[in-house]
Amino acid sequence: MTTALIGDKDTALIIDYAGKEHLITVQAGRKFETHHGYILYDAMIDREWGTIIHSSLGHPYLIVQPGTADLIRHIKRSSQVIFPKDSAYILMRLSVKPGSRVLESGCGSGGLTLALAQAVSPSGMVYSQEIRDDFIALARRNMERVGLGPYVTFIQGDATQGFNVAEPVDAVFIDMPAPQMVLSQARAVLKNGGFFGSLVPTTNQVQDILRGMEAMGEYAFGLIEVEEIMLRAYKPVPDRLRPRDRMIAHTGYLIFARAVIKRAVTPAQEAPPADALDNSTDEMQTGEGSSAENTDILQP
Repeated sequence: MTTALIGDKDTALIIDYAGKEHLITVQAGRKFETHHGYILYDAMIDREWGTIIHSSLGHPYLIVQPGTADLIRHIKRSSQVIFPKDSAYILMRLSVKPGSRVLESGCGSGGLTLALAQAVSPSGMVYSQEIRDDFIALARRNMERVGLGPYVTFIQGDATQGFNVAEPVDAVFIDMPAPQMVLSQARAVLKNGGFFGSLVPTTNQVQDILRGMEAMGEYAFGLIEVEEIMLRAYKPVPDRLRPRDRMIAHTGYLIFARAVIKRAVTPAQEAPPADALDNSTDEMQTGEGSSAENTDILQP
């Protein structure tokens, strides 16, 4: 069996026997130091991923490629990041895939930005608009550290004044204290039928969003859902299988919706032309076309 080998400049996750994790960048000619001794990076290079390497003091370390959840957990933070359990579900509900164009309002430290960028690559783009320069600088460094910089366009700006995106996007996610303040701005850059999402920590914020959506005009949101995700891990010991003492319970409320058009249409405008109705009747009488049972759904 052939596998990829650890190379110079690779990002790696090093885990000790107690489960403590370190996210590092392999650097030829240098060494990784801990209180359990050091490991030469040259000793890692050209070894297989999943290898156990011992430190200078004889302590074992497992070397693996980091997953998306690992990268999010270990990014440098200046604010709370969206947990992997929520990020994964957000990607699914927003239908984010390679080639998608996604707008994110509020990048924070870049946790969700990282997940979005990895999902849209190699042909999509994440537009991350943030009002704070320091958040943008940190998120940009975090993206560059893991090689996802080319898939994120950072925009400095106040979302309440609009989003600086030239063309409609496939999905919008709002991560800021008062999402209801930017609903119309988000709808303006979201393509019709596109996906909307937001995360807030309290129920009163959810209520503000729902009221804001109800008050929108012709271009609005529909198929609205409010959800939260609980995650309980188990101790992987066959003879003593039971839940861990702690669980990741409430982290935030998730609001999802679709971009819809609430255009006022009169019954006369919706009705088909008279000749079309005549043809439909003829077809049913001759046994051609749609069945009478299927046409029931067209009745007012």
